[in-house]
Amino acid sequence: MNDPLSALIAGILVLAAVAFVVWPGKGIIARWTQSSRNSQRVRIEDALKHIYDCEYRRLVCTRQSIAGAISVSGDDAARLLSRLEELGLLRSQGDGFALTDEGRSYALRIIRVHRLWERYLADETGVAQTDWHREAEQHEHVLTAAEADALAARMGNPRFDPHGDPIPTRTGQLPHPMGVPLTAFPEGEFAEIVHIEDEPSVVFEQIAALGLVPGMRAQVITSGADIIRLKADGIDCALHPLVASNITVQGVTTATSMEGPFESLDSLQPGEKAKVIGIARACRGMQRRRLMDLGVIPGTEISVDMRSALGDPTAYRIRGASIALRSLQARHIYIERRKDELS
Repeated sequence: MNDPLSALIAGILVLAAVAFVVWPGKGIIARWTQSSRNSQRVRIEDALKHIYDCEYRRLVCTRQSIAGAISVSGDDAARLLSRLEELGLLRSQGDGFALTDEGRSYALRIIRVHRLWERYLADETGVAQTDWHREAEQHEHVLTAAEADALAARMGNPRFDPHGDPIPTRTGQLPHPMGVPLTAFPEGEFAEIVHIEDEPSVVFEQIAALGLVPGMRAQVITSGADIIRLKADGIDCALHPLVASNITVQGVTTATSMEGPFESLDSLQPGEKAKVIGIARACRGMQRRRLMDLGVIPGTEISVDMRSALGDPTAYRIRGASIALRSLQARHIYIERRKDELS
């Protein structure tokens, strides 16, 4: 005969195991179902973004382009498109697809959150610019419309994200794209960088490493099939056309802010002095505010106190205080050497 206590314990364990699996809202099945729904919603929203982007750029959206954009198989993309049609978010149009009014409104809400969050990361945090897009892709699926509106109001309702993409308004208004690819801009002309595409990430990382950002004034020196050379805010850059095609520019009539080349603080040697003339546009958010709080503003005199044994960081004398800066930070500070240092 079985021990009654052992049987009771065994029964409790069996009930606990069953409850762990089937408990409403908490069990494994409920969590798996919720995770599956969330995953499906993310795919739907990513697909809507891609379809809207195609419409905005006047490109044909196909099953293959959706499959590539959201990293699913062609069959999964086909099933997803059918689901979007069932939901009234999409309709077939010739060889491609087009968003319904409801689908377009949904896509714009996701795009608004994404671009607002990128702007927040750029202006309010120290997150590296190469991580903005990835971080924003996570938040775009969880922030509500009300939370996005509150974030926009906190930042003064910005019109563009840090890459130059326009941020949709609360009512879904979005201006038409401006400018032309850098590869199509004529030699010798002056332009302003108005947009930098952040995908694919490997190309964006190359552009970011050069310090190129929207708002910079540039002059195309040479434009060939193998390389494009330009000078942007005093920085000499050589780009492969594949990289240059991810930069959009708009013509300007003057060379304002084109003086240079600018010398950066990291070139200053111990005992030398210089005057700060500006901070690179690529330095944003908390890092830029920290430099300004330390007194790194145009007109401030700065000198090198000493370098560390390994050469980095370097101690700089700024307004009577000794401040340690990494070479990457010093590279963002533009200086003008004192005349007595040049003689």
